[in-house]
Amino acid sequence: MNDIRKISIGPNYKSDAMHYLVGQEVLDKTYVIHAIMIDHNTGCIKIWIEKNSELFCWKEFNVNMPISLEYNISF
Repeated sequence: MNDIRKISIGPNYKSDAMHYLVGQEVLDKTYVIHAIMIDHNTGCIKIWIEKNSELFCWKEFNVNMPISLEYNISF
């Protein structure tokens, strides 16, 4: 199960960061962000996109990048 719903990359969260959300349309609205996952072997965070039921690894960020994660929560 993937609990990450949003990733923000950049040193200044409000003005300079790039924000990606699960379900967001990307690449001229031809793909949708399917999942944001941590690779536990490398510590990298990967963004997976989907088109026509096919998944592709779109972006990968290493641990040296300033990253903020938001998780899905249920009360």
